[in-house]
Amino acid sequence: MCLVVLGLRAHPRYPLVVAANRDELLSRPADPAGWWAGRGGLLAGRDLSAGGTWLGVTASGRFAALTNVRDPRSTLASAPSRGSLVPGFLLASDAPLAHLRRLASDPVRRNGYNLLAGEAGRVAWGSNAAGEPRELADGVHALSTALLDTPWPKTRRVAAGLTALLSRAEPIDPESLFALLADRGGAPDDELPDTGVGLAAERLLAPPFIVSPEYGTRGTTLLLVEGGGRATFLERRFDAAFREAGTTRFELPFPGWGAAS
Repeated sequence: MCLVVLGLRAHPRYPLVVAANRDELLSRPADPAGWWAGRGGLLAGRDLSAGGTWLGVTASGRFAALTNVRDPRSTLASAPSRGSLVPGFLLASDAPLAHLRRLASDPVRRNGYNLLAGEAGRVAWGSNAAGEPRELADGVHALSTALLDTPWPKTRRVAAGLTALLSRAEPIDPESLFALLADRGGAPDDELPDTGVGLAAERLLAPPFIVSPEYGTRGTTLLLVEGGGRATFLERRFDAAFREAGTTRFELPFPGWGAAS
């Protein structure tokens, strides 16, 4: 997962709204979202190279999403896959902040990551490229391959777009969220970050929806949690030409989130 925007208690009907794009090599195999057999009601897609996932939920009301931190200067080829961190939280029983604090003390050396973890109305963020994990304040937050709420052009755009959608205080049409994450527009060179990959790559990676011959947005996932204890989970997949290749919808219990406001 390389772009996540979420609204926490920013809408009267939905205590949690998440929209996320997974950017990956087109050659890396993955299973679409589904219930994982024998894994305690875990719903997620699955990376078939390393066995982990980038975003998932459970029927007990837990949510987690992962992004990489873009820093080629400190990447270790021998580091373990970061995709195990999402099921690691989803199948645990500790609170989000406690889990991320425990993870921060893990001696295993992983490449840079951000992990969002939520349960029972609370969402926490932690990163091995930053300091202490922390709980998120109510409102809209955006996360790409930098630290939480870093104002890159793409994160500013999707955060502003979600803020506008949530301000309408009416039922959310999932298509409006899919459209928000389908933005293929770039950014002026003077607004691009310098993450050590070179200007050409910064331009390529600037849009919320990335398109290139070998790498790009493979799927968009939405999570709409209603205060009555139900959630809608949708995954839209894209083929190698970045055309829609199917959308799957799941309805599931999502206890513990209460009213949005």
